[in-house]
Amino acid sequence: MTTPEWLKPGIYGALLGAAFVGIVGFSWGGWMTGGGAEEMANKMVQEEVIAALVPFCLDMSRADNERMVKLATIREASSFKRRDAVMETGWATMPGSEGPNRELAQACIEGLELDAS
Repeated sequence: MTTPEWLKPGIYGALLGAAFVGIVGFSWGGWMTGGGAEEMANKMVQEEVIAALVPFCLDMSRADNERMVKLATIREASSFKRRDAVMETGWATMPGSEGPNRELAQACIEGLELDAS
């Protein structure tokens, strides 16, 4: 089968146009693959769960009988060791979990307002 000579530029233009639209769409248009969307959704869910658990962490710190001693220990720790200090207090360990959550400990530090007083 032979194609008319005038049809070839149209076919080439359509193919190049489709490639251009795809490149622009994924680069600047905000398009994403299913895997990228799933990754973004998982990150958003993780952030929301941590945000929902921060009040629990703060309540645990308020109810702790050794609160002042533990807060002093956390304040004395260097800024990059504070998360580990909060994890050692047990305030970042949720019931039923095996150990403390690092992201929750970091969020709890911000909620404790250690540098405010």
